[in-house]
Amino acid sequence: MSSGLLTTATSHVAIAGTDLEVSVPLHNLVVNEILPDLGMDAAHFWSLLEEVITEMAPKNNILLLKRYQIQAQINTWHQSRSDKPHDHEQYRKFLQRIGYLLPEGPDFTVTTTNVDDEIAHIAGPQLVVPVKNARYALNATNARWGSLYDALYGTDAIDEADGAEKGTSYNPRRGAKVIAWARAFLDEIAPLAAGSHTDAVDYSVVEAQLAVKLGDGTQTGLADATRFAGYNGRADAPSEILLRNNNLHVIIQIDPSHPVGKDDAAHIKDIVLESAVTTIQDCEDSVAAADGEDKAEVYRNWLGLMRGNLTDTFRKGGHMMTRTLNPDLHFLDPKGRPITLHGRSLLLVRNVGHLMTNEAVLLKGQEAPEGILDAVITATIALYDIKGLNQLRNSRKGSMYIVKPKMHGPEEVAFACELFAKVEDVLKLPRHTLKIGIMDEERRTTINLKECIRAAKDRIIFINTGFLDRTGDEIHTSMEAGVMARKEAMRHEPWIKAYENWNVDIGLACGLQGVAQIGKGMWPKPDLMKEMLESKQAHLEAGANTAWVPSPTAATLHATHYHKVLVSDVQDRLKHRKRASLDDILTIPLLGEQRLTADEIQQELDNNCQGILGYVVRWVELGIGCSKVPDINDVGLMEDRATLRISSQHVANWLRHDFVRRTHVLETLKRMAEVVDRQNAGDPDYKPMSANFDESIAFQAACELVFGGVHHPNGYTEPVLHRRRLEMKQSEH
Repeated sequence: MSSGLLTTATSHVAIAGTDLEVSVPLHNLVVNEILPDLGMDAAHFWSLLEEVITEMAPKNNILLLKRYQIQAQINTWHQSRSDKPHDHEQYRKFLQRIGYLLPEGPDFTVTTTNVDDEIAHIAGPQLVVPVKNARYALNATNARWGSLYDALYGTDAIDEADGAEKGTSYNPRRGAKVIAWARAFLDEIAPLAAGSHTDAVDYSVVEAQLAVKLGDGTQTGLADATRFAGYNGRADAPSEILLRNNNLHVIIQIDPSHPVGKDDAAHIKDIVLESAVTTIQDCEDSVAAADGEDKAEVYRNWLGLMRGNLTDTFRKGGHMMTRTLNPDLHFLDPKGRPITLHGRSLLLVRNVGHLMTNEAVLLKGQEAPEGILDAVITATIALYDIKGLNQLRNSRKGSMYIVKPKMHGPEEVAFACELFAKVEDVLKLPRHTLKIGIMDEERRTTINLKECIRAAKDRIIFINTGFLDRTGDEIHTSMEAGVMARKEAMRHEPWIKAYENWNVDIGLACGLQGVAQIGKGMWPKPDLMKEMLESKQAHLEAGANTAWVPSPTAATLHATHYHKVLVSDVQDRLKHRKRASLDDILTIPLLGEQRLTADEIQQELDNNCQGILGYVVRWVELGIGCSKVPDINDVGLMEDRATLRISSQHVANWLRHDFVRRTHVLETLKRMAEVVDRQNAGDPDYKPMSANFDESIAFQAACELVFGGVHHPNGYTEPVLHRRRLEMKQSEH
């Protein structure tokens, strides 16, 4: 297929008949891999891309300019009152006057249609995964179903007391604890009419009902017969029993020849849970994509997911393995009729926000806005799914789900919707095919959330909250107001609880129940599953029908919470409570009259600086956008750019108000660099920062984020990271 290109002497190719130059890796991906099977002419595609960028980029830039203008006005307001006590009422009136806090319009109900059940009706865990990493992307997509036995056995969810250590080979004592936990779970979510699953010795299907024989010879069934959803194998000796509770499925797998099943009274070898119901394949915060080469990797993996043919080959345990996408699951319903369940997590894609540009595509020599590129190219790739041209279907409703981060207020949401409409037009898709998820992680979006939802009322399928980015924006917005409280203390400030409740209150008031997800943030400690099991059910009790987890294993364990709490019932109750306080949300989390000791100040600096360095060194030097980064206490935390934003802005705030001195922070950064170097000593690709601070690009990037943090747009870290990553890549060539 001819692309009509003129080769230049650079790493880009000039597209004939346009003012576009496209990086070679992206150009080759589009022309050779994306377009041919869609029957699209490359020259026509490039002209459409140019049309979208030409029309939408100026509007994008105007919105960014408004961000800067508003921030400057807020800075000036605080500076002019630095010698006076904070006047909350005058502050609120000021925010209204400058258009930061907008009038709230009349009540309405969203009208989104063609939404898959996984979003509209099934409450369950959600994974977020860097789509740039094919193995992770596959693991997350395949995490729709997960082994409860494996999740319990391999984590601290089961203690190691009384000889139940994990060890290097199967430990029957630990296995017995796992089985006991799982049987108790079955008793809770699918109780028997008499007796316990613990005493079951046989499962069979009799007259379309589940029959369970107990050890004492008695026969029983489920207390609620409707929770039996199907089976596989012979009715009198099934290999699988399918249960359904709270719209989620559980599979009891039976195999008397299996090493676990042979010693089990009922020959149960495993219990498999429907786990990661949805997954966000991320092009944004968890991804390090600084140029056209990186963007091509991102888009290629999304292409494989949408075509259903993504594979990845890797070495594990001394053996080469190839991972592919899981097929659908097939069962017989209670009456013996075939049924099919989706075998993979329903995929959403997170495009980047409005801020960044990328050299992947140049228009008249200027980098194109990356969010516009993402919209056009990820939607073009999604045509494989929308039009049913793939091997494995994602959306059965013919929709594409785009999560849009870092939008500031309803104007920016409206712009995203206008962009999606433009993409639908050029791709000849029905209006509202492209759905939008609004990440409520910027202060101007939070306080105007109802109007943000109104701007997307025909497309919206998702809102959520997130402590890290939201707090990073809180700090930057109020940078000039004074010294901020410690990060951990901010979790207990009035604004954060009000923010979490407000998100649910507004979402329910706008009719999101039964249409869209209302989500809560990430569990950051992938190795601490016992603590997650004990605490994360609170997200459901707060009205969230999805919440983020850091791994497939965590998704399986978190799924147990959704069997215990029917979120739709919780939401029904919450609809009638008093709405959270906007005044609380607008309360600035200042340190105020509180006094910190020298040790407390140093602890905060150590924590922030170690976290900044531990993340930046992987992003800049290794191109890793999300990973398990050891904190200062060597506890592995899943971190992405949101973590970096809050930490760098916090130190920048303390510097801005002379609460700490530059020399003090620099000394801390250097000392923490040695800690991070020690934590990464086992990585052969790691370059120690402390060997030469002046020549370490990663260390210099961290310093730039901290010492220049006051001036970074809305406190975002991407501009520095992208520039330093490109510097690193150039130094390697």
